[in-house]
Amino acid sequence: MVSPAPDATGVPASVTVEDVRAAQKTLAGVARTTSLEGSRHLTRLVGSPVHLKCENLQRTGSFKLRGAYVRIAGLSPGERERGVVAASAGNHAQGVALAASLLGVASTVFMPEGAPLPKVAATREYGAEVVLHGQVVDETLRAAQEYAEETGAVFIHPFDHPDVVAGQGTIGLEILEQCPEVRTIVVGVGGGGLIAGIAVAVKELRPDVRIIGVQAEGAAAYPPSLAAGRPIALETVSTMADGIKVGRPGDVPFKIVGGLVDEVRTVSEDALSSALLLCLERAKMVVEPAGASPVAALLSRPESIEGPVVAVLSGGNVDPLVLQRTLRHGMAAAGRYLSLRLRLTDRPGALAALLKELSVADANVLDVGHVRTDPRLGLDEVEVELHLETKGPEHCDDVRNQLRAAGYTVVLTR
Repeated sequence: MVSPAPDATGVPASVTVEDVRAAQKTLAGVARTTSLEGSRHLTRLVGSPVHLKCENLQRTGSFKLRGAYVRIAGLSPGERERGVVAASAGNHAQGVALAASLLGVASTVFMPEGAPLPKVAATREYGAEVVLHGQVVDETLRAAQEYAEETGAVFIHPFDHPDVVAGQGTIGLEILEQCPEVRTIVVGVGGGGLIAGIAVAVKELRPDVRIIGVQAEGAAAYPPSLAAGRPIALETVSTMADGIKVGRPGDVPFKIVGGLVDEVRTVSEDALSSALLLCLERAKMVVEPAGASPVAALLSRPESIEGPVVAVLSGGNVDPLVLQRTLRHGMAAAGRYLSLRLRLTDRPGALAALLKELSVADANVLDVGHVRTDPRLGLDEVEVELHLETKGPEHCDDVRNQLRAAGYTVVLTR
């Protein structure tokens, strides 16, 4: 593809639907046309059909291959000869590595030193030379840009380039083909490349379709940027959703989002973890927290979204340790974990009696801890901390009430 010429501000001109159609031709036989799966649970919640666009099942496990391949395919022979370089903690790294390998271009990917080992291994297996540098992505990004300046390698930005936006926009064309009756498309937003591409494709062909972006509350750069009319960098970003953990909108996608996207919402960490849990349990889909963000928006405000709805599951590359922690967080947010601290008389059989009471309440004990040295305790008292698996908020209330009825003093509950 030939990138649009810059405008007077130096920012490349907006991407068009024809650019997206050209990207679709470029990606033929490379990117999968991912499936659109219905969700009965979310359909009941929203009150109209909800479909999941499964980019978590794309090659490399996320949508990133689309934009990376279109960008690298558009390089001149001389640029290809110099190779490409990227910086990423995961999805973009794998997308660039595979795209470059398919096109016969050498790739170097800088990743943070603490990047999950499965993502590092996958990036190497896709053919990239991996350089571990820096503790945070900003340090990794600077190192990659310095490498590009020193070697002449072409830096492949994860979202701030027209070719990348056009590549991601092919998802929008697929959605319209697979679900022509769609009324709302919900998309996770980091730098904005994905939602910008989808908006370009969809709004040109179906201006009546509402497009909603979703950001994590701790990494929501778009709402203040849109209010100010220019990209604004956040001082700090904090979220479990690494895929949308971006502190500043990209210049190219920002102009598109401001003109075409109907709304950008934020969701809490509890909503993200609950959405990930729902995707796993109900949809049988392994997604990363960023990929679950559209589902989190549906869970948070289902009544405000007109259907039929398509929620884009942008990726499924979740580190097993992160998945374990997130699922626990999601179960706690759903009221399926209960932590209690109780005071008992420190005598033989007291703990056994407590556990028997919990058995009657049908609560599964996950962990038991004892505190005997707290100055608040009497000489014959012990404090017991319990972590329980429960069946939901109502069951949590039943467990607490049953313990109190049995004469136990509940000191702390959460």
